[in-house]
Amino acid sequence: MIVQRRAVPAVLAAAALLLTAGCSSDSGGTSGKQASTTPSRTAPGSSAPPGRAAEETPPAQGSVKVVRTVAEGLDSPWGLAPLPGGGLLVSSRDDATIVRVDEKTGKKTELGEVPGVSAAGEGGLLGIALSPDYASDHMVYAYFTSASDNRIVRMIYDEQKPAGEQLGAPDTVYKGIPKGFIHNGGRIGFGPDKMLYVGTGESGDTGLSQDKDSVGGKILRLTPEGEPAPGNPFPDSPVYSYGHRNVQGLAWDTRQRLFASEFGQDTWDELNAIRPGDNYGWPEAEGRSGDKGFHDPIDQWTTAEASPSGIAYAEGSIWMAGLRGKRLWRIPLNGTKASAEPQAFLEGEYGRLRTVVAAGGDRLWLVTSNTDGRGSAKDGDDRILELRVK
Repeated sequence: MIVQRRAVPAVLAAAALLLTAGCSSDSGGTSGKQASTTPSRTAPGSSAPPGRAAEETPPAQGSVKVVRTVAEGLDSPWGLAPLPGGGLLVSSRDDATIVRVDEKTGKKTELGEVPGVSAAGEGGLLGIALSPDYASDHMVYAYFTSASDNRIVRMIYDEQKPAGEQLGAPDTVYKGIPKGFIHNGGRIGFGPDKMLYVGTGESGDTGLSQDKDSVGGKILRLTPEGEPAPGNPFPDSPVYSYGHRNVQGLAWDTRQRLFASEFGQDTWDELNAIRPGDNYGWPEAEGRSGDKGFHDPIDQWTTAEASPSGIAYAEGSIWMAGLRGKRLWRIPLNGTKASAEPQAFLEGEYGRLRTVVAAGGDRLWLVTSNTDGRGSAKDGDDRILELRVK
Protein backbone atom coordinates (compact mmCIF):
# COMPACT_ATOMS: atom_id res chain seq x y z
CA MET A 1 0.00 0.00 0.00
CA ILE A 2 1.29 3.47 -0.85
CA VAL A 3 0.65 6.38 1.46
CA GLN A 4 2.01 9.83 0.74
CA ARG A 5 2.07 13.19 2.47
CA ARG A 6 3.85 16.39 1.86
CA ALA A 7 5.59 18.45 4.44
CA VAL A 8 8.41 20.92 4.86
CA PRO A 9 10.88 21.98 2.12
CA ALA A 10 14.65 21.85 2.25
CA VAL A 11 18.12 23.07 1.39
CA LEU A 12 21.81 22.90 2.43
CA ALA A 13 25.20 21.50 1.75
CA ALA A 14 28.13 19.51 3.04
CA ALA A 15 30.11 16.38 2.50
CA ALA A 16 31.99 13.29 3.69
CA LEU A 17 30.90 10.73 6.31
CA LEU A 18 29.00 9.72 9.73
CA LEU A 19 24.67 8.45 13.06
CA THR A 20 21.13 9.93 16.53
CA ALA A 21 18.53 8.94 19.51
CA GLY A 22 16.54 11.25 21.77
CA CYS A 23 13.44 12.12 23.66
CA SER A 24 11.95 14.37 21.00
CA SER A 25 9.85 11.27 20.36
CA ASP A 26 7.67 12.74 23.12
CA SER A 27 7.74 16.34 21.93
CA GLY A 28 5.84 18.58 19.51
CA GLY A 29 6.35 21.61 17.25
CA THR A 30 5.34 23.36 14.04
CA SER A 31 6.52 23.32 10.45
CA GLY A 32 8.62 26.03 8.82
CA LYS A 33 9.84 26.80 5.30
CA GLN A 34 13.02 28.78 5.66
CA ALA A 35 15.82 27.97 3.19
CA SER A 36 19.33 27.39 4.43
CA THR A 37 22.00 29.89 3.47
CA THR A 38 24.99 27.71 4.34
CA PRO A 39 27.37 27.46 1.37
CA SER A 40 28.25 24.03 0.05
CA ARG A 41 31.80 22.80 0.58
CA THR A 42 33.25 19.35 0.59
CA ALA A 43 36.00 17.53 2.41
CA PRO A 44 38.84 15.59 0.82
CA GLY A 45 37.56 12.29 -0.53
CA SER A 46 33.96 13.18 0.20
CA SER A 47 32.75 14.17 -3.25
CA ALA A 48 33.12 13.16 -6.85
CA PRO A 49 36.39 14.05 -8.57
CA PRO A 50 36.39 17.07 -10.92
CA GLY A 51 35.02 16.40 -14.37
CA ARG A 52 32.55 13.73 -13.34
CA ALA A 53 29.15 13.84 -14.96
CA ALA A 54 26.42 15.86 -13.25
CA GLU A 55 24.40 13.96 -10.72
CA GLU A 56 21.04 12.62 -11.72
CA THR A 57 18.21 14.07 -9.65
CA PRO A 58 15.48 11.62 -8.59
CA PRO A 59 11.83 12.34 -9.39
CA ALA A 60 10.12 14.85 -7.12
CA GLN A 61 7.44 12.27 -6.34
CA GLY A 62 8.41 8.81 -5.13
CA SER A 63 6.61 5.71 -3.95
CA VAL A 64 6.81 2.99 -1.32
CA LYS A 65 5.38 -0.51 -1.52
CA VAL A 66 5.53 -2.99 1.33
CA VAL A 67 6.60 -6.16 -0.47
CA ARG A 68 6.27 -8.45 2.55
CA THR A 69 6.76 -8.92 6.26
CA VAL A 70 10.14 -10.58 6.71
CA ALA A 71 9.93 -11.40 10.43
CA GLU A 72 7.67 -10.83 13.42
CA GLY A 73 7.88 -11.14 17.20
CA LEU A 74 11.08 -9.16 17.74
CA ASP A 75 11.59 -7.59 21.18
CA SER A 76 12.82 -3.96 21.29
CA PRO A 77 14.82 -4.26 18.03
CA TRP A 78 17.29 -1.43 17.45
CA GLY A 79 20.18 -2.17 15.09
CA LEU A 80 20.17 -4.22 11.88
CA ALA A 81 23.17 -5.49 9.90
CA PRO A 82 22.71 -7.54 6.70
CA LEU A 83 25.17 -10.42 6.35
CA PRO A 84 27.02 -10.69 3.01
CA GLY A 85 25.93 -14.30 2.44
CA GLY A 86 22.31 -13.74 3.46
CA GLY A 87 20.63 -13.24 6.79
CA LEU A 88 19.98 -10.17 8.96
CA LEU A 89 21.51 -9.56 12.38
CA VAL A 90 19.20 -7.66 14.74
CA SER A 91 20.07 -6.27 18.17
CA SER A 92 17.56 -6.13 21.03
CA ARG A 93 17.98 -3.00 23.12
CA ASP A 94 16.40 -4.40 26.28
CA ASP A 95 17.33 -8.09 26.04
CA ALA A 96 20.96 -7.34 25.04
CA THR A 97 20.80 -10.17 22.50
CA ILE A 98 21.64 -10.40 18.83
CA VAL A 99 19.38 -12.53 16.66
CA ARG A 100 19.92 -13.76 13.13
CA VAL A 101 16.83 -13.58 10.92
CA ASP A 102 16.57 -15.70 7.78
CA GLU A 103 15.26 -13.09 5.35
CA LYS A 104 13.59 -15.80 3.24
CA THR A 105 11.72 -17.72 5.95
CA GLY A 106 11.66 -15.31 8.89
CA LYS A 107 13.26 -17.92 11.14
CA LYS A 108 15.06 -16.38 14.14
CA THR A 109 18.23 -17.82 15.70
CA GLU A 110 19.77 -16.21 18.77
CA LEU A 111 23.52 -15.72 18.49
CA GLY A 112 23.89 -14.90 22.17
CA GLU A 113 23.69 -12.19 24.78
CA VAL A 114 26.18 -9.32 24.85
CA PRO A 115 27.63 -9.14 28.39
CA GLY A 116 27.89 -5.87 30.27
CA VAL A 117 24.78 -4.20 28.85
CA SER A 118 22.82 -2.06 31.30
CA ALA A 119 19.47 -1.36 29.64
CA ALA A 120 17.46 1.55 31.04
CA GLY A 121 15.51 4.38 29.43
CA GLU A 122 16.92 4.93 25.94
CA GLY A 123 20.05 2.95 26.73
CA GLY A 124 20.88 -0.70 26.13
CA LEU A 125 22.21 -2.68 23.19
CA LEU A 126 21.87 -0.23 20.31
CA GLY A 127 23.61 -0.11 16.93
CA ILE A 128 25.49 -2.98 15.32
CA ALA A 129 27.78 -3.14 12.28
CA LEU A 130 29.93 -5.68 10.49
CA SER A 131 33.68 -5.29 10.25
CA PRO A 132 34.86 -4.04 6.83
CA ASP A 133 36.90 -7.26 6.76
CA TYR A 134 34.01 -9.45 7.89
CA ALA A 135 34.67 -12.07 5.22
CA SER A 136 37.95 -12.92 6.94
CA ASP A 137 37.55 -11.84 10.59
CA HIS A 138 33.79 -12.46 11.21
CA MET A 139 33.69 -9.50 13.62
CA VAL A 140 30.42 -7.89 14.72
CA TYR A 141 30.67 -4.44 16.30
CA ALA A 142 28.08 -3.27 18.85
CA TYR A 143 27.38 0.01 20.64
CA PHE A 144 25.84 -0.38 24.08
CA THR A 145 25.14 1.29 27.41
CA SER A 146 27.08 -0.17 30.32
CA ALA A 147 26.78 0.60 34.03
CA SER A 148 29.23 3.50 33.62
CA ASP A 149 29.22 4.69 30.00
CA ASN A 150 28.34 4.00 26.39
CA ARG A 151 30.95 1.92 24.61
CA ILE A 152 31.74 -0.03 21.46
CA VAL A 153 32.84 -3.65 21.46
CA ARG A 154 33.54 -6.24 18.79
CA MET A 155 32.87 -9.97 18.92
CA ILE A 156 33.60 -12.91 16.67
CA TYR A 157 30.45 -14.50 15.27
CA ASP A 158 30.88 -18.26 14.85
CA GLU A 159 27.73 -19.68 13.27
CA GLN A 160 29.09 -23.22 13.59
CA LYS A 161 28.55 -23.13 17.35
CA PRO A 162 25.20 -23.93 19.00
CA ALA A 163 22.51 -21.24 19.03
CA GLY A 164 22.97 -18.89 21.96
CA GLU A 165 26.74 -19.54 22.06
CA GLN A 166 27.82 -18.06 18.74
CA LEU A 167 29.20 -14.74 20.02
CA GLY A 168 32.78 -14.65 21.24
CA ALA A 169 33.93 -12.65 24.25
CA PRO A 170 33.63 -8.90 23.58
CA ASP A 171 36.76 -6.90 22.93
CA THR A 172 36.29 -3.24 23.95
CA VAL A 173 37.13 -0.97 21.03
CA TYR A 174 36.13 2.39 22.51
CA LYS A 175 34.70 3.46 25.88
CA GLY A 176 33.89 6.59 27.84
CA ILE A 177 31.01 7.92 25.74
CA PRO A 178 28.69 9.78 28.17
CA LYS A 179 25.56 7.84 29.14
CA GLY A 180 22.20 8.97 30.43
CA PHE A 181 18.61 7.86 30.78
CA ILE A 182 18.09 9.75 27.51
CA HIS A 183 20.18 10.77 24.50
CA ASN A 184 22.60 7.88 24.22
CA GLY A 185 23.03 8.09 20.46
CA GLY A 186 23.94 4.59 19.36
CA ARG A 187 24.13 4.29 15.58
CA ILE A 188 27.41 2.98 14.18
CA GLY A 189 28.55 2.23 10.66
CA PHE A 190 31.68 1.69 8.62
CA GLY A 191 32.08 4.30 5.93
CA PRO A 192 33.40 3.88 2.39
CA ASP A 193 36.86 4.63 3.84
CA LYS A 194 36.54 1.59 6.17
CA MET A 195 36.59 3.86 9.22
CA LEU A 196 34.02 3.47 12.01
CA TYR A 197 31.54 6.33 12.35
CA VAL A 198 29.65 6.72 15.63
CA GLY A 199 26.61 8.86 16.46
CA THR A 200 26.54 9.93 20.10
CA GLY A 201 24.12 11.89 22.27
CA GLU A 202 24.76 14.53 24.90
CA SER A 203 23.08 12.32 27.54
CA GLY A 204 20.89 15.23 28.67
CA ASP A 205 23.89 17.47 29.45
CA THR A 206 23.56 20.10 26.71
CA GLY A 207 26.96 21.63 27.46
CA LEU A 208 28.76 18.56 26.11
CA SER A 209 27.68 19.18 22.51
CA GLN A 210 29.83 22.31 22.10
CA ASP A 211 32.75 20.92 24.10
CA LYS A 212 35.20 19.48 21.59
CA ASP A 213 37.05 17.72 24.43
CA SER A 214 33.91 15.62 25.10
CA VAL A 215 32.68 12.85 22.81
CA GLY A 216 29.05 13.50 23.82
CA GLY A 217 26.79 15.09 21.18
CA LYS A 218 29.18 14.28 18.36
CA ILE A 219 29.83 12.17 15.32
CA LEU A 220 33.06 10.27 15.90
CA ARG A 221 35.38 8.76 13.30
CA LEU A 222 37.55 5.89 14.52
CA THR A 223 39.82 3.24 13.10
CA PRO A 224 38.47 -0.32 13.44
CA GLU A 225 40.73 -0.62 16.50
CA GLY A 226 39.13 2.43 18.16
CA GLU A 227 41.83 5.06 17.60
CA PRO A 228 41.14 8.55 16.19
CA ALA A 229 41.06 8.03 12.44
CA PRO A 230 43.75 9.60 10.23
CA GLY A 231 42.61 12.84 8.65
CA ASN A 232 40.14 13.79 11.39
CA PRO A 233 39.57 17.57 11.59
CA PHE A 234 40.92 17.99 15.14
CA PRO A 235 44.41 16.67 15.96
CA ASP A 236 44.48 13.41 17.93
CA SER A 237 40.70 13.57 18.43
CA PRO A 238 37.98 11.13 17.39
CA VAL A 239 35.55 14.04 16.88
CA TYR A 240 34.39 14.40 13.28
CA SER A 241 31.55 16.90 13.77
CA TYR A 242 30.01 18.50 16.86
CA GLY A 243 27.08 20.53 18.12
CA HIS A 244 24.72 17.55 17.89
CA ARG A 245 21.93 16.70 20.32
CA ASN A 246 21.30 13.01 19.68
CA VAL A 247 22.43 11.32 16.45
CA GLN A 248 20.75 8.02 15.59
CA GLY A 249 20.93 7.85 11.80
CA LEU A 250 23.98 7.62 9.50
CA ALA A 251 24.09 6.92 5.76
CA TRP A 252 26.35 7.53 2.78
CA ASP A 253 25.32 8.25 -0.78
CA THR A 254 26.97 6.80 -3.88
CA ARG A 255 29.55 9.60 -3.86
CA GLN A 256 30.65 8.79 -0.30
CA ARG A 257 28.98 11.81 1.31
CA LEU A 258 27.72 11.34 4.85
CA PHE A 259 24.23 12.23 6.10
CA ALA A 260 22.88 12.09 9.65
CA SER A 261 19.49 12.40 11.32
CA GLU A 262 19.14 14.18 14.64
CA PHE A 263 16.48 14.50 17.32
CA GLY A 264 15.45 18.03 18.19
CA GLN A 265 14.06 18.98 21.58
CA ASP A 266 10.61 20.53 21.23
CA THR A 267 10.70 22.25 17.86
CA TRP A 268 12.84 20.88 15.04
CA ASP A 269 14.23 17.48 14.09
CA GLU A 270 16.94 17.57 11.45
CA LEU A 271 18.52 15.81 8.49
CA ASN A 272 22.11 17.01 8.10
CA ALA A 273 24.84 16.70 5.50
CA ILE A 274 28.00 16.12 7.51
CA ARG A 275 31.14 18.10 6.85
CA PRO A 276 34.21 17.32 8.96
CA GLY A 277 34.90 19.84 11.69
CA ASP A 278 31.58 21.66 11.37
CA ASN A 279 29.41 22.81 14.26
CA TYR A 280 25.74 21.78 13.95
CA GLY A 281 24.53 24.24 16.55
CA TRP A 282 23.02 22.45 19.54
CA PRO A 283 22.11 23.81 22.08
CA GLU A 284 22.41 27.33 20.62
CA ALA A 285 20.47 26.36 17.49
CA GLU A 286 17.68 23.84 16.91
CA GLY A 287 16.85 23.56 13.22
CA ARG A 288 17.82 26.35 10.81
CA SER A 289 19.33 29.39 12.44
CA GLY A 290 20.96 31.26 9.56
CA ASP A 291 23.98 31.76 11.82
CA LYS A 292 27.13 31.38 9.72
CA GLY A 293 28.85 29.74 12.68
CA PHE A 294 26.51 26.76 12.50
CA HIS A 295 25.86 24.28 9.70
CA ASP A 296 22.13 24.44 8.92
CA PRO A 297 20.24 21.21 8.21
CA ILE A 298 19.18 20.02 4.78
CA ASP A 299 15.64 19.95 6.10
CA GLN A 300 13.73 20.10 9.35
CA TRP A 301 10.53 18.62 10.75
CA THR A 302 8.40 19.12 13.81
CA THR A 303 9.09 16.51 16.43
CA ALA A 304 5.52 15.23 16.05
CA GLU A 305 6.14 14.57 12.35
CA ALA A 306 9.47 12.83 12.69
CA SER A 307 11.55 12.10 15.81
CA PRO A 308 13.97 10.38 13.45
CA SER A 309 16.16 7.38 14.15
CA GLY A 310 17.72 5.38 11.31
CA ILE A 311 18.31 6.59 7.76
CA ALA A 312 19.34 4.89 4.51
CA TYR A 313 20.25 5.99 0.99
CA ALA A 314 18.53 4.41 -2.03
CA GLU A 315 17.32 5.52 -5.45
CA GLY A 316 18.76 9.02 -5.10
CA SER A 317 16.98 9.79 -1.83
CA ILE A 318 17.53 9.60 1.91
CA TRP A 319 14.88 7.48 3.64
CA MET A 320 14.32 8.45 7.28
CA ALA A 321 12.45 6.37 9.88
CA GLY A 322 10.23 8.31 12.29
CA LEU A 323 9.48 7.18 15.84
CA ARG A 324 6.91 9.60 17.20
CA GLY A 325 6.04 10.51 13.60
CA LYS A 326 5.23 6.85 12.80
CA ARG A 327 6.13 7.34 9.15
CA LEU A 328 8.93 6.91 6.62
CA TRP A 329 10.22 10.10 5.06
CA ARG A 330 11.68 10.35 1.56
CA ILE A 331 14.08 13.25 0.97
CA PRO A 332 15.14 13.39 -2.71
CA LEU A 333 18.62 14.82 -3.16
CA ASN A 334 20.57 16.93 -5.57
CA GLY A 335 24.04 16.62 -4.12
CA THR A 336 23.73 17.62 -0.47
CA LYS A 337 20.54 19.63 -0.96
CA ALA A 338 16.94 18.47 -1.12
CA SER A 339 15.74 18.55 -4.73
CA ALA A 340 12.03 18.55 -3.81
CA GLU A 341 9.79 18.61 -0.77
CA PRO A 342 9.98 15.54 1.47
CA GLN A 343 7.22 12.96 1.25
CA ALA A 344 5.86 10.82 4.08
CA PHE A 345 4.81 7.20 3.60
CA LEU A 346 3.25 4.46 5.74
CA GLU A 347 1.92 7.07 8.15
CA GLY A 348 0.56 5.31 11.21
CA GLU A 349 0.33 1.93 9.46
CA TYR A 350 3.12 0.15 11.36
CA GLY A 351 3.55 2.39 14.40
CA ARG A 352 6.96 3.68 15.42
CA LEU A 353 9.77 3.12 12.92
CA ARG A 354 13.31 2.69 14.27
CA THR A 355 15.75 1.50 11.62
CA VAL A 356 15.94 1.55 7.84
CA VAL A 357 18.76 -0.14 5.93
CA ALA A 358 19.51 -0.34 2.21
CA ALA A 359 18.88 -3.84 0.84
CA GLY A 360 20.31 -3.26 -2.64
CA GLY A 361 18.79 -1.52 -5.66
CA ASP A 362 15.29 -0.25 -4.93
CA ARG A 363 14.83 -2.33 -1.76
CA LEU A 364 14.96 -1.37 1.92
CA TRP A 365 14.71 -3.23 5.23
CA LEU A 366 12.50 -1.37 7.72
CA VAL A 367 12.34 -2.20 11.45
CA THR A 368 9.42 -1.15 13.67
CA SER A 369 9.79 -0.07 17.31
CA ASN A 370 6.54 -0.66 19.21
CA THR A 371 7.87 -2.86 22.04
CA ASP A 372 10.35 -0.29 23.36
CA GLY A 373 8.07 1.04 26.09
CA ARG A 374 6.91 4.07 24.12
CA GLY A 375 4.82 2.39 21.46
CA SER A 376 1.55 0.51 21.41
CA ALA A 377 2.48 -3.04 20.48
CA LYS A 378 0.10 -5.04 18.31
CA ASP A 379 0.08 -8.74 17.50
CA GLY A 380 3.23 -9.53 15.55
CA ASP A 381 5.27 -6.57 16.81
CA ASP A 382 8.02 -5.84 16.37
CA ARG A 383 8.67 -6.70 12.75
CA ILE A 384 11.02 -6.31 9.79
CA LEU A 385 9.44 -5.24 6.49
CA GLU A 386 10.85 -5.40 2.98
CA LEU A 387 10.07 -2.32 0.92
CA ARG A 388 10.34 -1.43 -2.74
CA VAL A 389 10.95 2.31 -3.21
CA LYS A 390 11.58 4.87 -5.87
